[in-house]
Amino acid sequence: MTAEIIYGDKLAESLRLEMKSEVETLKEKGITPKLTVVLIGDDPASKSYVSGKQKAADFIGIDSTLLSLPTSTTEHELLNTIDQLNRDTKVNGILVQLPLPAHINEQHVIEAIHPNKDVDGFHPISIGRMLTQQETFLPCTPYGILTMLQSKNIEISGKHAVIVGRSNIVGKPVGQLLLNNHATVTYCHSRTPNMTEYTKQADILIVAVGRANMIGADAVKAGAIVIDVGVNRIEDGSLTGDVDFDSVKEKASFLTPVPKGVGPMTITMLMKNTIKAARDQAE
Repeated sequence: MTAEIIYGDKLAESLRLEMKSEVETLKEKGITPKLTVVLIGDDPASKSYVSGKQKAADFIGIDSTLLSLPTSTTEHELLNTIDQLNRDTKVNGILVQLPLPAHINEQHVIEAIHPNKDVDGFHPISIGRMLTQQETFLPCTPYGILTMLQSKNIEISGKHAVIVGRSNIVGKPVGQLLLNNHATVTYCHSRTPNMTEYTKQADILIVAVGRANMIGADAVKAGAIVIDVGVNRIEDGSLTGDVDFDSVKEKASFLTPVPKGVGPMTITMLMKNTIKAARDQAE
């Protein structure tokens, strides 16, 4: 068996084309979706993410503004900036690029963004609505993963999904989305003893820990669907995932690559959330 590779970049491309025509239609009605991204400091990885977001927004026709603030910005100043953006009726979506400098409390910042403009889907209200299956903004990476599974008509209902990693950004919410779609969900993390016992039971295995090639073929059930969220830069400067791609692709039925897998979908779902915000606010 050789796995079918789920290319997130190709799926993202086709979704962005659909969104482009959706935005053209909205503009004809006088609605231009507007996203404001706040970037503190000059972390190279954050700068690269933000530039990817701006490129996607430009292509789709979303009005995207970048507010670059110095590392010395205080928490109070940042919260004031968010307050102004909350009040600005032209701004539909607000995204504060994480991670933040150590002197700023991340949770305070996430909670300051109005839930109606929370296109990252991180606000406790957004998370609570997702948990109780109400209409909301879904966190972008989990939303992208769900969309990738659906694009291949992969049945989630009744499947055993094992999530390796329990971050608030990926691990916890992706498990909840799969549970909402009637999967049985098991979470594994750094304190799980004999983790392989669990991963080998997974019909759907999602790995999001940031440790290069930690999951090999011996940890995967034959025919499993394996989604690799990890992005790790190794010694030769290339990127690799948390899953040993070459060995696992001989055992899985579906597998995502790194790069060109989950990453492009995260940005695409952010754009989808921004369009939803513009539409909801216009109504």
